[in-house]
Amino acid sequence: MHPNKVFAWEDRGAVLRFVADRAFAHVFTASEGGLFVVHVPVLVTERGRIQFHVSRRNRIADQLPGRVLISISGREAYQSANWYVSDNQVPTWHYEVVEIEGAARMLASEELVEHLDGLSDRFESQYQPEKPWMRGKMTSGKFEAMTCGIVGFEVDPLEVRAMRKFNQHKSTEDIAATTAGQAGAGRRDIVEAIGEVTKSG
Repeated sequence: MHPNKVFAWEDRGAVLRFVADRAFAHVFTASEGGLFVVHVPVLVTERGRIQFHVSRRNRIADQLPGRVLISISGREAYQSANWYVSDNQVPTWHYEVVEIEGAARMLASEELVEHLDGLSDRFESQYQPEKPWMRGKMTSGKFEAMTCGIVGFEVDPLEVRAMRKFNQHKSTEDIAATTAGQAGAGRRDIVEAIGEVTKSG
């Protein structure tokens, strides 16, 4: 994480909502066997736990359960030094990111099914709420057979670190210039992010 505390995002509830909304993460772990990472959809439970699943053939599967680092990124963009009013500025990068550390425990078979149902419900309700896909539409026994090929995990966060770095430490004039520069680059998402962090700050 960036050492400047002005970028720290300390509202844990908002951070977990961000994780739930982004819903895709890099999960890292390490052992004597080396470094391992998997790229997976994640589900945030009502208790604030992070769940994910991987193929049993994934090289990280044999490294878990164990301690993991979960990384979730959001909006990001280049910032030109020309987009400032002040002199002697340098280019930088805007971004928002969350890091979660904790021990991953393996989900029991019934918990894995609940996880998969929760994950599909989360996105079916968003993308096709009028006619959502449900596992009941599958041929009898097919879902059960497919779940044998995956393994699920749940992480109870021991540490949650989050940051939103969108020039909120700059002067009012440079923030306005930053906003104009990003708007000119067509990055309305970054303009919105700048507004969010400067308003909350």
